[in-house]
Amino acid sequence: MTTGEVPAGKLPVLITFMEMAKRPEGTARPMPEGVHGPVLARHCTLAYYRFLYDTIGEPWLWEIRRRMDQGELARMLADPQVEVHVIHVDGMPAGFVELDWRLLPADGTVAIDYLGLMPWAIGRGLGSWLLDWAVRRVWERPRVRRLTINTCSFDHPAALPLYQRAGFRRLRQERKFVDDPRRAGVLPLGAAPHIPLARPAPPAPPHAPATPDGAPSQAGDPSRRPMAFRPTAGSP
Repeated sequence: MTTGEVPAGKLPVLITFMEMAKRPEGTARPMPEGVHGPVLARHCTLAYYRFLYDTIGEPWLWEIRRRMDQGELARMLADPQVEVHVIHVDGMPAGFVELDWRLLPADGTVAIDYLGLMPWAIGRGLGSWLLDWAVRRVWERPRVRRLTINTCSFDHPAALPLYQRAGFRRLRQERKFVDDPRRAGVLPLGAAPHIPLARPAPPAPPHAPATPDGAPSQAGDPSRRPMAFRPTAGSP
């Protein structure tokens, strides 16, 4: 895939879908020194969740929850089948894992929707321990048949091998183009500097030529006109 094939405003991404179909073997990883938790954020507020999600996810272009209708997100967080577990170091939030149990009654599936660390907490062995903790917590629940997790080429390069070492296997991979959330204003332009910015989209085409009465022409349907048309500054 060459740069010339990537549409303006888009980024190429490789998504890897993974699952674990049996409980892990061996003993649990010991808790790293100085870590407290994980603590379940009961009745997690939207503001607290967005603080965690935005701070942890900005370097990796996490943008789905930013784009999501915030009322819908708040309702999701209020669902007891969606759990946000937070770890702390020196009294500060250092990372979280989001477990989604909503599909468990239907087919025995549980999803790790998000797992991440604050930028300052990376490199301390917290991620592998938190993943191990989450995996074991899931498999303690009855009727669990499979645990899923996804990663993509925007994520930390250690994510995929970490998941494989934990016992996840690749189900499939998907290549696609996605909107660059920095170009769309969802994330700051300086976010994820290791991922080149998408080429800017070409400028919007000029306004349609106006008809003598001031309304824009409606090609193919001249009867459809605004009730009151007010030309913007610079319009003909």
